[in-house]
Amino acid sequence: MGIWSCIGTSIEEVKESLYNGKSGIGIEEERLRYGYQSGLTGIVPKPQLKGLIDRHLRRGMSEEAEYAYMAGRQAFEMAGVDEEYLLNNEVGCIFGNDSSAKPVIETAKLMEEKHDTELLGQSYIFQSMNSTINMNLSTIFHLKGVNFSVSAACASGSHSIGLGYMLIKQGLQDMVLCGGGQETNFYCMASFDALGAFSKNMAEPAKASRPFDRDRDGLVPSGGGAALVLEDYDHAVARGAHIIAEVLGYGFSSNGTQGISQPSDDGCVRAMRRAMDDAGVEPSEIDYINAHATSTRQGDMVEATAIDKLFHGTKALISSTKSMTGHECWMAGASEIVYSLIMMQHNFVAPNINLENCDEVSGKLNLVRQTVDTEVKLVLSNSFGFGGTNSALVIRKFE
Repeated sequence: MGIWSCIGTSIEEVKESLYNGKSGIGIEEERLRYGYQSGLTGIVPKPQLKGLIDRHLRRGMSEEAEYAYMAGRQAFEMAGVDEEYLLNNEVGCIFGNDSSAKPVIETAKLMEEKHDTELLGQSYIFQSMNSTINMNLSTIFHLKGVNFSVSAACASGSHSIGLGYMLIKQGLQDMVLCGGGQETNFYCMASFDALGAFSKNMAEPAKASRPFDRDRDGLVPSGGGAALVLEDYDHAVARGAHIIAEVLGYGFSSNGTQGISQPSDDGCVRAMRRAMDDAGVEPSEIDYINAHATSTRQGDMVEATAIDKLFHGTKALISSTKSMTGHECWMAGASEIVYSLIMMQHNFVAPNINLENCDEVSGKLNLVRQTVDTEVKLVLSNSFGFGGTNSALVIRKFE
């Protein structure tokens, strides 16, 4: 696995942030100058790719492709997969990504100013397509297997893992690099800001993202890149791979409601139940739930209702790592699997920071306010998105 996020750009750094409840949220003044209502965002370092990737290839990489490359590079290294292996074996690539705003806007501005397409060059097309991540990673890493993007709003990263799991389970691929990426430039979230969905608590950025808290005033946008190497078990054992965990189950659903941004507890329940049925586990066996909870009133309460329906009275500890990272959007479903795996490896459950007063529904849940040192063997991770797309994954610690 690999990660490039606002709470760290290495597994070790992210582990420290998760364990200590450290927020990666700050203020980007450029957003306020551009006209945003809120300047809050996850502060993600820009990768330094010079010396790592040929200049010609770098020109075709979008911001989110850069993040995803850094995460993918880490994931392959941890998996013991080098360039020679990639050149001589078939490895697939499925990434979640649902927009690439910056190159589209820059292209439009240049055309309005110069009125000449010859001045655009070829790099903008590779940066602006939704498939920008997988097309770049497949080229850079010499990947020869399945190659496509998942465009499913904030469930994109989770669905990418689920689809990789299904292809491997069906014997169609031995290894797939899966994950998600999300750009963080000020262009990308302007229309989202227009909805009034963002927190405006700019006086205390680290306290702005408050999943399940009664006094939350909106989500905080964020981004980065997350990557996981999924592999057939027998194939992994044969090459002597260090196995971290097993994908046990994948569940999905669509809400089927008339409101495009309207969440549904029934839709959430169906995705979670399908994932657990696929995994062959009961709610009572789940140790930890990484909630989707983005810090919006309606979304958090609907998910809390759904979780309570399935997990009332069970042992499962629950937190939303978005309290620290903000909402990493298209990347979130993949990064939150990485965060959950880190907890598995180091025997703790990260806190839901900024939770001071639960709302009337969330108070029924077994929410974690402080880091809990405990063994984590079985995890359910939720990801829900606009348009009613839902994804849930069950992962088990490998022993």
